[in-house]
Formats: sequence, C-alpha cells, structure tokens
Amino acid sequence: MVLLIALFSAALAIAGYRYIDQRTSSASPDGKPLSLFNNSSAAVTSTGQPDLVQAAARVTPAVVHIRTLYEVSAAANRNPIYDLYGVPQDPAPARGAGSGVLITADGYIVTNNHVIENTSEIEVTLTDKRSFTAKLIGRDPGTDLALLKVEGKDLPVVPNGNSDSVRVGEWVLAVGYPLSLNSTVTAGIISAKGRSIGILNRPSQDSYGNPAQAGANTAIESFIQTDAAINPGNSGGALVNANGQLIGINAAIASMTGSYSGYGFAIPVNLMQKVVSDLRKFGEVRRGYLGVSFPAPAVEDQMLEARGIDPANVKGVYVLAVQPGGGAAEAGLKEGDIIQSIDGVRVISSAELSERVARHHPGDKIELSYLRDGRTRKASVTLKGETAEKEVAGSGLEARLGAAFAPLPDQVKERYGLRAGLYVTEVQRGGFFDSAGIPRGSIITRVNGNPVGSLSDLNKVLGASRSGSVRLEGILPDGTRFVFSFPLGA
Repeated sequence: MVLLIALFSAALAIAGYRYIDQRTSSASPDGKPLSLFNNSSAAVTSTGQPDLVQAAARVTPAVVHIRTLYEVSAAANRNPIYDLYGVPQDPAPARGAGSGVLITADGYIVTNNHVIENTSEIEVTLTDKRSFTAKLIGRDPGTDLALLKVEGKDLPVVPNGNSDSVRVGEWVLAVGYPLSLNSTVTAGIISAKGRSIGILNRPSQDSYGNPAQAGANTAIESFIQTDAAINPGNSGGALVNANGQLIGINAAIASMTGSYSGYGFAIPVNLMQKVVSDLRKFGEVRRGYLGVSFPAPAVEDQMLEARGIDPANVKGVYVLAVQPGGGAAEAGLKEGDIIQSIDGVRVISSAELSERVARHHPGDKIELSYLRDGRTRKASVTLKGETAEKEVAGSGLEARLGAAFAPLPDQVKERYGLRAGLYVTEVQRGGFFDSAGIPRGSIITRVNGNPVGSLSDLNKVLGASRSGSVRLEGILPDGTRFVFSFPLGA
C-alpha cells in the first residue's frame, strides 16, 4: 500500500510539473498567449525563430524598380573648353532611381515624392522584367508620397496591413532596389514609432539645383523607425510585417555618410492610404487642419521648462497657441491645454497628433480629450480646410516666433558676404526663439529655404507655411551658422 501511494504521488507530481511547465511556456505574465507576431498565422521555424521566407516571396514580385529621367539645362552641363573651340553641346539628361509598391492589380503604384519629383519620364520594371511607362497621378510633398499608374492587368500586389497595430520589437522586412541592385530583401525589427526627424522640412530644389520658391510646408512626420538595412534606392519600397502585409513606405535613412548606418524610416501605411485615396479621387491631398501649435520634439523640454512646466508632468501634446478662427479655437481649446487623445486613441507626441489629424478631410469631426487645470475635458472639433488655415495662419505668425526683426545694415552684409538678411532685435521670454537658443543680435538669412531681407519677405514666407513647419537658417552673434526647424501646428 505504501509503495502504491508513493508511485501514485510521483506520477501526480510529474503530471502536475508538465502541466505547469506547458502553461508557463505558452503564456505571458498577463495570461495571454505569447506570439512573435500580431497574426498567429505567421510561420516559425523548427527552432522557434520567425520564418520570413513566405513573407519575402509574397511581397518581392509586387515591389518595382523605378527609373526616372530629368531634363537638365544646357548651362548646367556646359564645358567651357568646348565653348572655346566652338564645339556644339547638347544638354545631357540626368537619371535617377528608386522603388515603388504595387497596391492594385490594375497598376496603381505608390512611391516617394522625392523619387519622381521634377521628372520628365518614369519607367517601372517588375521582377519578371516587364517594363512600363508610368503616369504620375499626383504627389504630396507634405508626406513625401506620390501615386503612379501603369497600364496592366492581374499585376501582383502587396496587401495592406495596419500600421497602428505594429509594436516595437516586431520583425519586419524592407524590400526595394538599393544601390541600383536587383530586388533586395533585408530584415530587422521595429525600433521606434511616431518618429519625427525633420527630413521633410528641408527646402527642395528644382531640376537645375536652385532652391524652390516659397510654398506651403505642411510636412507630416510620424515615421516608423526600423533597423532593417535601407540604402539609397530603397526609397518608395515596402516595409512589411512577418505576414507579408504592407505597414509602411520606406522614405529616409539617418546617416552621416549617405548610406545605411543603422536606422531607416517609413511612412505609416494608414496615412498612406488616406493620401492615395485623395490623389485618386481629386489629384491632390485635401487635408483637415486642427489649428493648434505645439513644440518641436527637439526643443519640447526646453520650451516647457521656460514656461515653468516640468516636462515629466505633460502626458500628451502641449498646446503652445490656438489659431483664431481655426477648428480648435471654435471648439474652445486654449493655450496651455494638453491634448491626450484623438478619437479615443491616446497620443503622447506631436508627431502622433499630426499624423492622426492628417488622416482626415476638411469638415470631418474629431473627438479630443484634453487636460486643463487638472481636469480632463472633451471637445468635438470640426477640421478646417486649406484656405481657412492660410487665412488665419498668415497673420500673427511673426509674433508667435517670439522675436522682433529689422533689416540688415549694408556693412553687416559685406562682413558676412550676404545679399539679404534680418537682424533679430528682440527675443521674448518663452517664445520659439528663446526656447531654441537664438539670441538677440542673430541674423536670419533664410526661412524655408527662401532669402529674407525685409519684414514683408518674412511675412510672405510665414504666411505660405500655413500650419506646417518653419526652417530657419542664420548666423549667431559669434559667427556660428545654424539651421533650426520647428512645426507651427496641426
């Protein structure tokens, strides 16, 4: 009897151990099943590692190689020695390359705006060597997206995923044509979300290498950051999850050398779908505007501290200013409010807020939750359109910079070799200039890539910026040159 009891106890202990071990290995601390992926259908290898072979095979045929042709002026390619001997010279076209993603079986392709900007001819090649001449449907510099169309049927496509559901640490693939190589797949993880890097605030150039004219800058940056290798030529390619679903369009790299250094950035697919839908329907993007200003991520802490606010206590997006006549002003928002959620989705950065707002059209209503005087409040905001935003943003922007300006004396222009510029004669405490460390006596040479030599120049450029971003270039009193970008609102 004792022996039977001992054997039964041992068997019960072993069974219990195995049951507990199985439960521990298949459940997380919160009791939910563990999975390497958001979709449990994703394959894993026999060692438990993610199997990315199926995802690569599904996506690669639908990521295309884009080759572009640019018309370059004769003066840009002129050889003075040929001129000396009277040898005729014809302008040589310039060429570029990038990647694109087929999103419909009848030939719609999404890519980056900077891949096709100022091109005279666009050629698209698939992995099976079929080539097409592409037509530009529309482009949106504010998100760096463009939509192309080729004439084809039953073309391979990349299915859309959900960029809102991707998680930091999730495995992803980057697919494109880097460094003029054939179709290339690299793997990595999502290393950050909602990343703003200021890349879209840089002034563009025309096909002759000259700065573009003053225009509206409504850059929306809320990139997905990945350590999957991305190089020149990957622009416009696909960032996909382990199930082969599109979660982003590769757009930029962070590098001191111009090649891969560890970080790549992709435009979220949820934002891309709204932009593409507008381009297909209207040929342009019709974006709704909230009408608020907030600190740039790079100087947010300094701005808050200058106002006597502990950044650790700001759980959301701090409103620096509310534009008169804008949707936020009509809904009752005020300076100092902290926006905590939009349509029930929590936001913790201005990049996230900008992206969420940019998914909507003029006239759309959004529900905001914000903090004021320690109390959580709610507001229903009707977003304004581009025309209304331009009207309210064209006035008062100079004051919101927190500085006063005066024309640059001729002797100062000669000293620094400048043709134009503005003196910063006064800096207000807590304003943009004060928080950015731009002191009195500094010189502003360019705003959004455009030379400024008078207050009218400044107001013209600021008015054209609407509620987007401002990029300042100038010289500090000690002679140090600086470049600084910050958003004016959403």
